[in-house]
Amino acid sequence: MSLLPDAGSVRVSHDGPVTTVTLHRPERRNAVDGPTALALAEAFRAFDADDRAAVAVLHGADGVFCAGADLTAVGSPSGNRTDPAGDGPMGPTRLRLSKPVIAAVSGHAVAGGLELALWCDLRVADETAVFGVFCRRWGVPLIDGGTVRLPRLIGTSRAMDLVLTGRPVDAAEALSIGLANRVVPAGEALSAAQALARELAAFPQVCLRADRASVLGQEGLDEEGALAAEFSGGLAALMAEGVEGAARFASGEGRHGRFG
Repeated sequence: MSLLPDAGSVRVSHDGPVTTVTLHRPERRNAVDGPTALALAEAFRAFDADDRAAVAVLHGADGVFCAGADLTAVGSPSGNRTDPAGDGPMGPTRLRLSKPVIAAVSGHAVAGGLELALWCDLRVADETAVFGVFCRRWGVPLIDGGTVRLPRLIGTSRAMDLVLTGRPVDAAEALSIGLANRVVPAGEALSAAQALARELAAFPQVCLRADRASVLGQEGLDEEGALAAEFSGGLAALMAEGVEGAARFASGEGRHGRFG
């Protein structure tokens, strides 16, 4: 049986170059079932294909980022897909987009919700944020990239602590170990993430995307291969934007580190 996306559980809005994708299943603490996972994946594929969109923000409605996969749907027609090919059980977690995504984390980002946050390029958390492998309690494994992305992000030792114990990690600890990139006051995660998205969208995009692709692509390459890939992508960006950017600097823009 093929699932249809649940468009009501995933809401998309646009503000110039910033696309905001909102998980909206407050009755399930934004837990993701099969139709919601499909809708999430389709929303991010549409974002990546939209020439007007530069940066996306992912967040959850009603003060909760995502409580993980909807375990009440397991074994039902609306359960999450578990095929080795195609979309991940949580939706977009196997996609490699060409543009950045920022997670705006309020409340719990746990189990599969943690894996969604790890899939994003950056994580802006407010003071209510709680990260954790809460599925440890139920014998549900991490199969949306958690055991891969978490150690690459915060190191093997810290990742093993979180994965084995399933313990909650608050916003302050998340910032200290590199799991969160920014911590803001309670209730401000979404607005802060959108403001950061606008900052990223204001930069020359060919160069930004080439550097992002190199950072993501160097995993698994030896140094020689990674340097060659960086140079190849960077040379194309230099020709597309760098020469003109250097001319603007030479004319007086951006002196003394000004970003305005």
